[in-house]
Amino acid sequence: MDFLRDFTFGNLGGAMPWIAQVFIVITLALVLSFFQGRLLAWLHERLRRNRYRWDDAVVHALRRPLTLLIWALGLTFAIDIIHAATAAPIFAIADPVRDVGVILSLGWFLIRLIGNMQEAIIARQAELPQGADRHTVEAIAKLLRISVLITAGLVILQTLGFSISGVLAFGGIGGIAVGFAAKDLLANFFGGLTIYLDRPFQAGDWIRSPDKQIEGTVEEIGWRLTRIRTFDKRPLYVPNSLFTTIAIENPSRMTHRRINETIGLRYDDIACMGPIVEDVKAMLRAHPEIDDSQTLIVNFNQFGPSSLDFFIYTFTHTTQWVRFHEIKQDVLLKVAEIIQRHGAQIAFPTQTLHLVGEAPPLPETSPSVANATGGLSSRV
Repeated sequence: MDFLRDFTFGNLGGAMPWIAQVFIVITLALVLSFFQGRLLAWLHERLRRNRYRWDDAVVHALRRPLTLLIWALGLTFAIDIIHAATAAPIFAIADPVRDVGVILSLGWFLIRLIGNMQEAIIARQAELPQGADRHTVEAIAKLLRISVLITAGLVILQTLGFSISGVLAFGGIGGIAVGFAAKDLLANFFGGLTIYLDRPFQAGDWIRSPDKQIEGTVEEIGWRLTRIRTFDKRPLYVPNSLFTTIAIENPSRMTHRRINETIGLRYDDIACMGPIVEDVKAMLRAHPEIDDSQTLIVNFNQFGPSSLDFFIYTFTHTTQWVRFHEIKQDVLLKVAEIIQRHGAQIAFPTQTLHLVGEAPPLPETSPSVANATGGLSSRV
């Protein structure tokens, strides 16, 4: 900086008064600021038309910090001229002000660049089939901004003559005290950071925990709390540290929904069980909403207390809750049609009372299973 100042104005001191030199410096700063603003604006518009977002992000981030840098250098050079001409002690601040201006310009540029890159990454991810992971990108961008601010602050302190080692030592002692006083706050902060990095869920996901009474749709993931909207439309605020100690289930990321139903036939219809099971299995394989590449089971399962039970185990293509129940309803109605077509009936609870000493009914008139000594039996 000193070399540039001496090279520019060192030979003009005897040729013109210092007021003219200050005027020239301010005019040059004004002209450079005007033309760089127009040039970068034109360049930014040109770069926005291509499919790459990174180049225009850099140019857009450079515009205002470059203006600050030009004026910081121009004004401090003018102050140097005034100080050389008047020897006033107040104008000796030009060098530290110039250094601080350069650091602030660089830090401002980096913060704007991080913000532009964040938007570019989110826009690029939005074009992918899985969509944009906005929360992770925002979390990383926040950490980078904090890092830039802390680094810029430490460099400015060093430039102004403060000892960074003393500041860091004081910060370490203060950090320990603050850590003990706000351990829950820090635990929630790192819990939120873990959510951003591991991504077990994101805003819009339906989550639930078998360990806690937590179930609902995630609305917002903050640095301290996560807001969940329960199914009765109440907001539930959960500290982020809790998610590091409990199991979380994310049904929103399921690939299929399962139909798992047990259906009972009357004992009278034992001869129809095999054909019914085969027809139900064929119906499911032909159903357009059932994924037959997944596990598909239809089998006679057990002799129940009052029914012959067979079960259906299959998966739908859709994962939408409402659409799933529509498909399940259609499947169950088709099963009922198959049972009716075979002349069978779906079992329902009945009771037959046999009195002691009364002759048991013949099998063809009542196929219920009765106790040999008499008693109460149930069938469907």
